[in-house]
This record gives sequence, structure tokens and C-alpha cells, in this order.
Amino acid sequence: MKLAQLNIALAKYPLDAPEIKDFVDNLDLINGVAENSVGFVWRLKDESGDATNIKLFDDPNMIINMSVWESVEDLKNFMFRTHHRDFMRRKGEWFQRLSEDSYVLWWVEDNHIPTPQEALERLQYLRDNGDTPYAFTFKSNFTAEEFKKYK
Repeated sequence: MKLAQLNIALAKYPLDAPEIKDFVDNLDLINGVAENSVGFVWRLKDESGDATNIKLFDDPNMIINMSVWESVEDLKNFMFRTHHRDFMRRKGEWFQRLSEDSYVLWWVEDNHIPTPQEALERLQYLRDNGDTPYAFTFKSNFTAEEFKKYK
């Protein structure tokens, strides 16, 4: 099984605003780091090469990021041991703090590419039920084996 993730963020500014330019200007770089990271499988993107124009919420400033990885460790290595870390440290400059969970992790079959609707359903499940093997955060880190038993 593979690990899927959805991350949502509410930008403080429209994506064409100068206040968020440094974030937007580095999307290609960070996406490239992800795609070249050990354990990367897939990421959601449109014809522009990223997912910032894919709108799943009424608020146009709500952006999403969705990807699939070989393992939790591979995702964590990308997030915290690459240049991505430097941008995570600056997220307060560009994004609102959300009162509900803003990311979710879940296990998918090896050849399954999750849909944005599936991802939103997992996020809502997490928000409604807390961490379970069906939808979880890094705090719980459920394994694929625990998910299989949970089903």
C-alpha cells in the first residue's frame, strides 16, 4: 500500500499579490524537489504543473496539495529534510491558521490514484472522528496493516 496525503491552506492574499510572490515563485522548485525525492509516487497537478488552480472550496484563496508516497517516512523526509522545510517555516507569512485539521493521511492500494473528492471525504472523516486508521495525522501514524484490519 501507498500513503496518500491532502494538505489545504487558506492564503492570506490572492495568489497574484506581491505579499505571497515568494511562495508562488518557488512552487515549481519545491514540486520538483518532491518529484525527485525518494518514495515519491504521484502528485495532483493541472496543465500549469501545480494544483493552485484546482478549486475544491468556495473560497478562491483555499489551495490544495495532494500526493502519494511509498511511506510515511518518505513523506516526512521530503517535508522536513529538504528545501521544503524552509518554506514550511514561513507558512505563517502566507497562510491563515485554520481551526480544523488542514491535512490528512490515508492508505491507498498500490495502483490507486486518489481523487480530490476522496481526499476531501478523508479530511472530513478525520475532522469528525479524530485519528483512525481510515484517516489520520502524523500524530497517530497508523500503518497500512492497521488500516487493513480496520476495514
